[in-house]
Amino acid sequence: MKKLIIASKNKGKVAEIVEILSQMPFEVISMEKMGIDIDIEETGNTFEENALIKAKGIFKLCKEPVFADDSGLEVDFLNGAPGVYSARFAGENATDEDRNKKLLEELKDVPFENRKARFVCVVAVVLDEKDYFTVRGVCEGYINFEPVGENGFGYDPLFFMPEFKKTTAQMSPNKKHEISHRGKALRLMVDELRKRI
Repeated sequence: MKKLIIASKNKGKVAEIVEILSQMPFEVISMEKMGIDIDIEETGNTFEENALIKAKGIFKLCKEPVFADDSGLEVDFLNGAPGVYSARFAGENATDEDRNKKLLEELKDVPFENRKARFVCVVAVVLDEKDYFTVRGVCEGYINFEPVGENGFGYDPLFFMPEFKKTTAQMSPNKKHEISHRGKALRLMVDELRKRI
């Protein structure tokens, strides 16, 4: 069975990816388990650029197929921010709670209908030096007025989806995988991988 290395140190993200890819003929392994402990600087201006920078960087080190994703939240009222800076939105060592607080401050007094947002996830897969691709998944919603829900991570407690009358932090993991930006991007990635292996 081929290895597929996940270029991420985010435990929540790694667990989610392993779960979603459980049907694939790959042994999905975190870079941590491969003994790789480096931070690759994401210098791109788009999710696509950042995902490829990460995947190519880890591929150079392990010469195994590598998967990386760059994902974030785009808020229309904030002209697409935090976008590629979603993880660093409230500063370098900020917690999820800090980032959520900052987002609520930025949207203070903004009515619900103007709080439209989307989660974007771009997945990059590097199979070898010349064979790589990216796919993009998007999930539309609104920013809630306060955090609700215990599941998920990141901005999930604030990301409200009117059609489900819930934030993504109130959904079961299975439901979230079904509709999430990452779930969509991973399914597109699986389709693309199936064509290539």
